[in-house]
Amino acid sequence: MKDWNMPEIVIGSRPIGPEHPPLVIPEIGINHEGSLDKAIQMVDAVVEAGGEVVKFQCHITEEEMVPTDMTPGEISTEKLWDIIKRCELTNDEERDVQAYCAEKGVMYLSTPFSRAAADRLNDMDVPGFKIGSGECNNIPLLEHIARFQKPMILSTGMNDLASIRRSVAAIQKHGTPLALMHCTSMYPTPYEKVRLGAVTQLHQEFPYLPIGLSDHSMNIWTCLGAVALGGSLVEKHFTISRGWPGPDTEISIEPHELKDLIDGSYAIWQARGGSKTILEEEQPVIDFAYATVVTIKSIKVGEAFTLKNTWVKRPGTGPIHAARLDDVLGKTAQQDISADVHITPGDIRDFE
Repeated sequence: MKDWNMPEIVIGSRPIGPEHPPLVIPEIGINHEGSLDKAIQMVDAVVEAGGEVVKFQCHITEEEMVPTDMTPGEISTEKLWDIIKRCELTNDEERDVQAYCAEKGVMYLSTPFSRAAADRLNDMDVPGFKIGSGECNNIPLLEHIARFQKPMILSTGMNDLASIRRSVAAIQKHGTPLALMHCTSMYPTPYEKVRLGAVTQLHQEFPYLPIGLSDHSMNIWTCLGAVALGGSLVEKHFTISRGWPGPDTEISIEPHELKDLIDGSYAIWQARGGSKTILEEEQPVIDFAYATVVTIKSIKVGEAFTLKNTWVKRPGTGPIHAARLDDVLGKTAQQDISADVHITPGDIRDFE
């Protein structure tokens, strides 16, 4: 994987970068609807699917917004304040989930939406912070979190390169490890709006950072595409069933899809990179699949090689490859040659 040589970050004991399998982040978020029992069930489902990390959202409603009647656009007709308030987990509940994750051997991550939420997570000694797109240009909050000196994963939806540059600079001036994720903040995101080209663009703009995709399109296809483009981490909303109620369940993947995403990402990571050379392991196929120059009729000494008595056939074990047929035609036989045998340089007068 050396040809994808870019720096890495480490969250907990998990290195993230092009030389390591992509980190697949199931975003449980607030799909638990404020139920600790559902949150625990979702952790179990991630573990069963082979996940190595789960991500939640840390909401302290009064700390992250002023009272409002606003609704979250097409996502729901319910008031945003009511959704967030209903889906909060208490400090104790979040610690219970974190402890359960540790028991199950998966990393607990969470996204803070306020300074108080960031402080809570830091007090919980989380190994890193995932920052949502809505906070990508929230420089005061980014700097507050960066001062904890823990790795940060920054989603970049709703922000252009100029805005992202400012955010990266604000974080990195504190020496905080950072990864970036391309994102389109549409729920769901139509495929033509995903813009996987932005993954490549972020690689070019920030070659010293691991790059990934936080995706809101349906299914797992675009995440697999991001991995093929060198993505080091991918994120998808997750639920046990899209039939469950929840703010993001409609765009979430289910356990079987999470397993496919984990397995597929690893397979594509193994397959990417390399160059167009002939592998030593291809030789057995070369031996039967290549064509070499053969006689198709018996040829007498002194007789010319023509298309009537000479052609190319498999297996490719003869000494003169098919590409050199023109070098043989027109020359004469140095000895009698039977039909259907490989022609050797010694059979041909003045063959070089």
